[in-house]
Amino acid sequence: MSLSVSPELLAKAERDEVDEAEFVETVRTSLPYAYRMVADLSARLAATADPFADNTTPPPSEADRGQLLRALASDAIRGSLERHFGVTLAFMNCHRVAVFRPGAEEGESYRKFTSVRSQLLNQSPEFRDC
Repeated sequence: MSLSVSPELLAKAERDEVDEAEFVETVRTSLPYAYRMVADLSARLAATADPFADNTTPPPSEADRGQLLRALASDAIRGSLERHFGVTLAFMNCHRVAVFRPGAEEGESYRKFTSVRSQLLNQSPEFRDC
């Protein structure tokens, strides 16, 4: 299971009354490593003029890696984090997460980061089973 959902939030979802802020709070408490990673990268990006901020450090545990994979593999979680932090996320190799400014998908930095070439150049044996 990706998220620990409160009975109250589940009841709201059953009534079609989902509040995205409550959902993001559920993500924050259920996937704290992943949430913190996106929050920290977003703050780094906001403090610079760089086109993106990224993480190149592997997670400290497999549980943390799992959180990151679950958060970024879910369109709902990923989209909510992007809207909450005002960024566009890109992901490669189990832990290399990058945040870009909204609209960056049309820019060279984003295209380069998400390219097939970059994916191939960022391969290494330790990432085969992540």
